[in-house]
Amino acid sequence: MIRLPTRLIFAAAAVVLALSAPSDGAAQSLNFGAGGDRPIEVFADNGIEWQQDRLVFIARGNARAVRGEVTVFADELRAYYREKEGGGTDIWRLDAFGKVRIKSPQSTTHGEHAVYDVDKAVLVVTGGKPRLITKTDTITADRQLEYWEQKQMAVARGNALARRAEKRLRADVLAAYFRKDKAGKSSIHRVEAFDNVKVVTQKDTAHSERGVYNVNSGIATLIGSVRILRDRNVLNGCSAEVNLNTGISRLHSCQAPLGGGKTRVRGVIMPQKLKSKDGDAGKAN
Repeated sequence: MIRLPTRLIFAAAAVVLALSAPSDGAAQSLNFGAGGDRPIEVFADNGIEWQQDRLVFIARGNARAVRGEVTVFADELRAYYREKEGGGTDIWRLDAFGKVRIKSPQSTTHGEHAVYDVDKAVLVVTGGKPRLITKTDTITADRQLEYWEQKQMAVARGNALARRAEKRLRADVLAAYFRKDKAGKSSIHRVEAFDNVKVVTQKDTAHSERGVYNVNSGIATLIGSVRILRDRNVLNGCSAEVNLNTGISRLHSCQAPLGGGKTRVRGVIMPQKLKSKDGDAGKAN
């Protein structure tokens, strides 16, 4: 074990902290940059190497870094530091390689590689389809998960998916924005979805080019080539509001180009008898 008395924080569990907010509305702390000079403890089965010429500590073999309630697990951990005037060290970057797991009381993040830039307060987790798991939510991304502390923003890139029970929000990119309350705690207040957006509830599936989810109201506003499907019914429009709490969807028209008035909302409603026949035919097959 080695104790590094630095201002390092690699509190990366809650990287995107459930892109749909907790159902009980509880605030989640994302203040990774706080904590003063609390030390980080590093453990490794195969020892810790100190490369003074490169200014890096390397922990190999079932490596584990612990700071407060946050633990980082990996095959290898590398802590890059600066030498401070008057003595001491200042960690400016921490890398984790292989079977990365970042655990806090609220959530666990998985990946194959993680980098935390202390100076910029930016965390990036990649590899092995990075994912974050909480008691109520699972967030996955094909490319990477990010947390931008100074911007109070978390991002999932590449076929990003946020799932809670039977509700799912999918897009090429999902971005969650946090806001502090009077007590200084942060919670998600808005989620934006970009490109190939898909919202799935217990009854409906909605597609659009972009979406904005208001956590407080539970309403997802969809914009651009909106299509809502329920059973075999299809509704098409310019924009829509989908209430994830009540399951009620409202479709809207929009202004046509060149001052041509408003475009109409279009819907195809299948008769119940036809649905029943199709269902019976499907069962017969």
